[in-house]
Amino acid sequence: MPAFIFGLAVAAAFALAGCGAGKYDTGYGKSADKPYSGTEPTQRPYSIAGKHYYPMASANGYVEDGRASWYGPNFHGRKTSNGETYNMYAMTAAHKTLPMNTWVRVENLDNGRQVTVRINDRGPFVTGRIIDLSCTAARHMDMVGPGTARVKVTALGKATAYSPKDHTPVNFTPVDYWNGNFTVQVGAFQVRTNADEYRIKLSKDYLNAHIVPYEDDRGQFYRVMIGKFNNLNDAVTFSERLMAREGFGHAFAMAE
Repeated sequence: MPAFIFGLAVAAAFALAGCGAGKYDTGYGKSADKPYSGTEPTQRPYSIAGKHYYPMASANGYVEDGRASWYGPNFHGRKTSNGETYNMYAMTAAHKTLPMNTWVRVENLDNGRQVTVRINDRGPFVTGRIIDLSCTAARHMDMVGPGTARVKVTALGKATAYSPKDHTPVNFTPVDYWNGNFTVQVGAFQVRTNADEYRIKLSKDYLNAHIVPYEDDRGQFYRVMIGKFNNLNDAVTFSERLMAREGFGHAFAMAE
């Protein structure tokens, strides 16, 4: 199964009941300028129904036309793909490949209405649909009744400032996973001593062999990592070399 919890977004039109428009809610909680502080969502490729998806390393310049759908009461309170709890009243959305926490502008091409929403989930996994909006975002777009709408999606970036009046995001910086601190995972163990033994073995031939504890719905794991890189390309190249030339069954780049 994929490393992250797959979210909610299998698009359908749900009942209007319970979907109301209220104060602008970023989905972060009571304080709009205090972002979600849980585990960073992974950028690993994943598969749904036999189809492979590859999350973007950068949202810079992303613009796409297609159909939007929405999801609401049936998913309210369940986990999203980045570990948050889905709030159908918040201004959030699901997208198959944009980096998590990217804010996007969505324009309804049929009526000109626009919303700004934050990506915190994966989906919709329905052919021809490019984004799944929260219930409140869909209401602002006047698309709750029809269920879908023709839209234009433009990536804005990560919000860095919000309006003191209504918490609307007003300033953005690019979401970019190409640069930063990266390493390569080559193993994961539920028993710490097994992870320690593997790390010691690897440290004879590879630099920066280390262990990172990780916990998800399956339990506690100890990830064994090797290598240290300051950009994603180098980490991916190293992981591919490990599998192609050095006999590793699994190796993938990830941010630290």
